Amino acid sequence: MQKVMFDKIISFLLGASWGIIILGALITFKLFLFLGIALSVFLTLGYVIVSMFLLLILDGFMVNRQRLKEAKKQTQLLEQILTKQPLL
Repeated sequence: MQKVMFDKIISFLLGASWGIIILGALITFKLFLFLGIALSVFLTLGYVIVSMFLLLILDGFMVNRQRLKEAKKQTQLLEQILTKQPLL
């Protein structure tokens, strides 16, 4: 049950992160627009790059979780093969 909850939380955070990135980019652009379009675009790109980096960290959690799950399956299969084969 805990595994399913972890996957749901990470999926929710990934979706929410995309919304925060889009909304935050719009707010950042409009907030700094009085300083000029070039600076506003530059700061918005900076915000998006930092946000994407944080999004990659969340995605890394999900990938590592899947890798662990796959490693456990492979370990179980290898243990089954080992018990069926006689030792030489």
